Amino acid sequence: MCKIKTQILSEKDVAVAAQILKSGGLVAFPTETVYGLAANALNEAAVQKIFAAKGRPSDNPLIVHISEIDEIYNLVSEFPAKAQKLADAFWPGPLTMILKKSRVVPNIISGGLDSVAIRLPANSVARKIIKAAGCPLAAPSANLSGSPSPTKTTHVIADLFGKIDAIVDAGNCNVGVESTVISLCADTPKILRPGAVTPEQLRNVIGDVEIDAAVLSKLDENSKPLSPGMKYKHYAPKAKVIILNGSREKYINFVNGHAAHTVVALCYEEDVKDLKTSAITFGKENDLKSQAELLFDALRKIDELNQIEVVYARCPAQNGIGLAVYNRLIRAAGFNIINL
Repeated sequence: MCKIKTQILSEKDVAVAAQILKSGGLVAFPTETVYGLAANALNEAAVQKIFAAKGRPSDNPLIVHISEIDEIYNLVSEFPAKAQKLADAFWPGPLTMILKKSRVVPNIISGGLDSVAIRLPANSVARKIIKAAGCPLAAPSANLSGSPSPTKTTHVIADLFGKIDAIVDAGNCNVGVESTVISLCADTPKILRPGAVTPEQLRNVIGDVEIDAAVLSKLDENSKPLSPGMKYKHYAPKAKVIILNGSREKYINFVNGHAAHTVVALCYEEDVKDLKTSAITFGKENDLKSQAELLFDALRKIDELNQIEVVYARCPAQNGIGLAVYNRLIRAAGFNIINL
């Protein structure tokens, strides 16, 4: 792939970013969840550039981002009452809804499915850019496929500088994990990817909600992913990640028993003082929000250390946004879990 001159823009350069997108280019910009890599969702040639820049499998669907609710009606063939309730409750915000798509949505967006994933982000810079571009934007995470998602501009630069047209530097993302994805294409809505909008919150608004088996287990290789983040190994550093599931005491004892210069602990801030090996933290034990916000940055920091071969990760809780943290970690580990 030929090297591209990548501009670093500020959040004031909305018009510049919009013009690049109108011209079929690629722009990385912040959302409240992670940085997204955007292209005009209705321009197949532009969308194809996303897959090329990221090295992303073509059957992995993309999320379409809009700047206001009225823009959704051109993209879907139906907008059920439950979708309206969710939009009223959680948009703008970190929730993606999968609905039956209209004819204007290219197949490349949906991975050949008859549905489309749509989100109205809370980040004001993102919405301004979408509005100025005058079109919905396809925007998966702005990273190389499989690597930890970017929550800082420096993460985007590390992965995509020279591969895309521009990066809008507008600070860190405050949620830290990608949006919750819920499919409304069947009678019972189904969560395909957990995020900051929790199952409990969704059930409070629309009643019965299922959680897809692929949230907590590996999707069969022959299965077609219905949402980003379902099928492929994601979020992984170069070192082998192993999740240790057990009490704090058992975690500390196991890691200390396997301490070596090639080993690093991925743990909570409170654990560091008791460990006999290098440690990288992802928040505090009883602060799930901090864990979500810091997880991807922690996974990237592992690659900055020399000669690390094994990462022993403390297993997070699976309630609230902790389910999203656990979902990302098991994919980073390739579902390699040791029960202590």
